[in-house]
Amino acid sequence: MEAASKAQAKDKMREAKPWIRRFGRFGYMAKGVVYGMIGILAALAAFGPEGETTGTSGALQSIAEMPFGEVLLWIIGIGLIGYIVWDFIKAIKDPENEGTDAKGLIKRTGYFISGIIYANLAFGAIKLASHTGNAGGGDSEQTISAKLMEQPFGVWIVGLVGAIIIGYGLHELFSGVKEKFMEKFKTYEMNAKERKLARISGKVGLIARGVVLTMVGFFFIKTAYTHDADHSKGLGGALDEMASQPFGQFLLAMAAVGLILYGIYQIIRGRYQHMHFGEEGK
Repeated sequence: MEAASKAQAKDKMREAKPWIRRFGRFGYMAKGVVYGMIGILAALAAFGPEGETTGTSGALQSIAEMPFGEVLLWIIGIGLIGYIVWDFIKAIKDPENEGTDAKGLIKRTGYFISGIIYANLAFGAIKLASHTGNAGGGDSEQTISAKLMEQPFGVWIVGLVGAIIIGYGLHELFSGVKEKFMEKFKTYEMNAKERKLARISGKVGLIARGVVLTMVGFFFIKTAYTHDADHSKGLGGALDEMASQPFGQFLLAMAAVGLILYGIYQIIRGRYQHMHFGEEGK
């Protein structure tokens, strides 16, 4: 009887978990919309005299100014909560079998940090949508690094976070180069055009975001080294730095295209990614 009760409880758990996967898929799509907007704004900065680079918080501000922007912000904010939940599940329950060796623990820690960063972004979107505040004075990465500096051992924590972000950025870059991301898709459900779009958007998008994330991680480490939170920068700061280099307009244009494609890639992930949580006893 006891074994039967446990089996029934397990079955109920499996039945309850699909909504988590659907919520996570919705989260990937919401993240894709945000990155698509960042890429569009960066493209306007690269090709037009009136555009300016921005990060995630700035992208939300721009969305708020669009027709039906408030509704879209609610959708993005709620969707990002789904992404956050999925990040924490990947970090704690390890449905992607990253393991407990050094490499696996670094990746799982990265998922946890990502969840915290996007929690700040989701909160900003909901505040904007409900008219209870703005999305923050800068990128969510910048806000978090400044807060961490105020904590005990904050300098070391900020430096460690920077190193993890660099590691994750390099992981995304090489994943794009080697096209390992295609293993995450249920390609058997995709037609030829969808597979081609997933391959191109994932390859270019991951390389672009990998480069930008590596720059963000460097700014975190610089913040720790100088003990000055003013040196911390998020995506917007990384794009600004890129634009200030020789041939900066060209570099920014390439980054803009890459981030737009990264947004498309995230939307495709929302539709076709393997999500095993709650399946086969997980």
